[in-house]
Amino acid sequence: MLTTRYVTGAPNWIDLGTPDIDGAAAFYGDLFGWSFQPGDPEVGGYGLFQLGGRTAAGGMQTTPEQGPPSWGVYFQAPDADATAKAAELARGSVRMQPMDVLDLGRMAILADRAGVQFGLWQPGRNKGLDVVQEHGSLCWVELYTADVPAAAAFYHSVLGLETFGVEFPGGAYTTFVPAGEPEDAMFGGIVALADDPVEEEAHWLPYFEVTDPDAIVARAEARGGTIRLPATDLPGVGRLAKLADPYGARFAVIHSEPQAA
Repeated sequence: MLTTRYVTGAPNWIDLGTPDIDGAAAFYGDLFGWSFQPGDPEVGGYGLFQLGGRTAAGGMQTTPEQGPPSWGVYFQAPDADATAKAAELARGSVRMQPMDVLDLGRMAILADRAGVQFGLWQPGRNKGLDVVQEHGSLCWVELYTADVPAAAAFYHSVLGLETFGVEFPGGAYTTFVPAGEPEDAMFGGIVALADDPVEEEAHWLPYFEVTDPDAIVARAEARGGTIRLPATDLPGVGRLAKLADPYGARFAVIHSEPQAA
C-alpha cells in the first residue's frame, strides 16, 4: 500500500502539466474536491492541489514546447544526482538535470530505457504528498511498457525496486515494492502494452482512490473529459475507470476492495 512514510524508491509526489491551470483546477476540483493554491513567481507559478488543506498533487501551466499535457510521477531519492547517473548507466536518460527547488528539495526528470519520463524528488523541507489512499488522492501507479522484464531491471538498477508476481484469474500481475520492504508495501505495477488495448504508448499512469467511480466518470464526461475505459469491476482489486482530462492528461480512478490483513 502507498503511504506517506516515504522510503527510497517509493512514489512521493505527482504533478500535472496543463495548458490551462484554471480549467484543470475546476475539473479536478469537481471530481476530487481539490482546491488549487497558486505558487509564487519564484517557483514559476507552480502550485498545489489541496484536499482539505493537505497537498494531494502539484501543478502548473505549461507550453507545448514543454511537452503534452500529462501527469508526472516522482520517486523518492536520497541523492538525486547519484540516481540520475545510475539512470544513464542503465541506458536511460536525464531530461532535466538535478536542481534545487528553494529549500523544499532537489528534483530531476529522467526517462527509462523505453523513453518513459519520470521524476526524482529528494526531500528537503517538503517531504512529499500529505495525503494518499483517501478519496481524491493518489493510491497506485502503473507503468505501461513494451518489455516488462527490461523495465523491471531498469527500475531495480536505478531505484532499487523489487518486483513480484500477483496471481489473478487468467494471469499474473507484476508489482513494484521498495527495496527491503514487505510485499504489502507494493505501490504499483507493470503492464505489457500488448496486454492492454486501452494503452497505446509507454507511460506512467496515476490512480486516484474514489468512493464512487461511476459518479466520477459521469462528472468527468460532463466536464469535457474523455472516458478511456468505463467503470469496470476487477475481482479482488476493485472498480476502476481510465480517464483523460479536457486537455488530454491521462489518469485512472479506483474504488479499492478492502484487502485481508
